Amino acid sequence: MTFKVALLQATSPATATAALAQLTPLYETAVAQGAQLILTPECSNLMEQRPAQKAAAVTTVEDDVCVQGIRALAKRYVVPTLLGSAIVKSDLEGEERAVNRALYFDEKGDISAFYDKIHLFDATTPNGDVYRESSGIRGGERAVTASTPFGDLGLSICYDVRFAYLYRALAQMGASMIAVPAAFTVPTGQAHWEVLLRARAIETGAFILAPAQGGQHEDGRRTFGRSMVINPWGEVIARLNHDHPAVLMAEIDLTEVSRARAAIAQLKHDRTFTST
Repeated sequence: MTFKVALLQATSPATATAALAQLTPLYETAVAQGAQLILTPECSNLMEQRPAQKAAAVTTVEDDVCVQGIRALAKRYVVPTLLGSAIVKSDLEGEERAVNRALYFDEKGDISAFYDKIHLFDATTPNGDVYRESSGIRGGERAVTASTPFGDLGLSICYDVRFAYLYRALAQMGASMIAVPAAFTVPTGQAHWEVLLRARAIETGAFILAPAQGGQHEDGRRTFGRSMVINPWGEVIARLNHDHPAVLMAEIDLTEVSRARAAIAQLKHDRTFTST
């Protein structure tokens, strides 16, 4: 099955209203170009790491202007859409931390799947920037696939890409495509972004769809951009070579998944082993 996918690359602001205002024309451009599946990056609803401002901006899925705005666009244009992630309040009673949540809207605009980012970015980058995502975000506990009209889409978010076992699990759950919405830092993006994405495609025999944040954000962060689509053989078939807001279109032929997995049946070759 062949279809057109669109990845929206953004430089998301610090409020959901402003983020939606940036994403809407990108979304409508993708629709005009024939997109049949649309994906947005991590933190699509806001890029804000300053504690006070973030606390004031984060709300529930139901009340978030950007989440509901993208949901309305999916319904209006009848296009299945993955909101790569939104920073929203946890629905776990008593939990003060937010969640970093991917939301899949079907062609009716209904939320048919969601995934909370499992692996949280607690790191110090080579340029000395310190990130402690776990201080304000509660990690998820479930691997999730979304059923699209074209095939199952595995859900992951950014730092997850460093944990190959999650991607293997998604492929073995039936995913023929895996989304990697991200907000990579510039140093880690320059060193690791493409090689990690290509490795995950090769290991799983799945298409990797990686929409990214890029550019200078209001909270002082700079993200890498370079959104890309990778086929099951590990070849980059579409990319943006910059960090500006843009739409990346690609044609996906899912017969490539079965061909890659037939050539190298690695998903069937698990063995147990011991470590000493």
